[in-house]
Amino acid sequence: MRLRKKIVLFFIFCSINLLVKAENKRIVSLTPSLTNMVYLLDGQDNIVGSSAFCDKAIEEGKKVVSSQMSVNIEKILNINPDYIITTKLTSYKDIERLRLTGLNVKVFDVASSFDELCDQFIQIGSLIGKKNHAKTIIDNQIKRLNKLQSKIVYNDKPEIFMQLGVKPLFTVISGTFMNDYISLSGGKNIASDFKRGTITRENVLIRDPDVIIIVMMGLTGEEEKQNWKRYSNLKAVKNNKIFIIDDDKACSPTPVTFVDTLEEIIGLIYM
Repeated sequence: MRLRKKIVLFFIFCSINLLVKAENKRIVSLTPSLTNMVYLLDGQDNIVGSSAFCDKAIEEGKKVVSSQMSVNIEKILNINPDYIITTKLTSYKDIERLRLTGLNVKVFDVASSFDELCDQFIQIGSLIGKKNHAKTIIDNQIKRLNKLQSKIVYNDKPEIFMQLGVKPLFTVISGTFMNDYISLSGGKNIASDFKRGTITRENVLIRDPDVIIIVMMGLTGEEEKQNWKRYSNLKAVKNNKIFIIDDDKACSPTPVTFVDTLEEIIGLIYM
């Protein structure tokens, strides 16, 4: 019995030790969405460096180690992180340079759906010793999502154009997590047959969406809204269904902010 007790205590000690080590991991994040996930898990103390686009990390004075153009390897080496987390949006050349220095780089795919977003969140949770916390958050968001969908009532699926850029005009296509905003809200993406996101204004007019959702804030978003309103025969204009949503929340989501954005979109479409 004493031997068994010692073995049990040994395994408990090892488990606690591993958990503490995971919670103390020093992380550099080069991707805003991954940074946001760490913060959602109350893992802000794990972040020791970030990109110039990770707003939460910047607000807390975390060291900036990358810009839109390049990654500063010297700054990262000086921080001495346990892990660097990023997506494949970071250039392959920079990722390989980081790995050649011996740094531990974890590269995530760009999430192609809400489900993949949740999978990434659990992986981030495991990395910092908060996997169970991550699972609890996801369970709660799935319940929220199901409840939102249960309230959707429509005769025909509304046809939706979601605009991401102006020059060139850019939209959401199938096989992306942003397309889930449309499909999970009961809508139909007018660009579902596109292979690339570039689209002409003429093409939008021909496809004549019921709803236009502009994913950009500030003056640019307002200017685009006014531009679309000039086309008085467009169904979205007739329906008064041209909306602007927060690009930061929509484009760099956690499981929570994804459902927040979906809730907003559902409210706008069916109000």
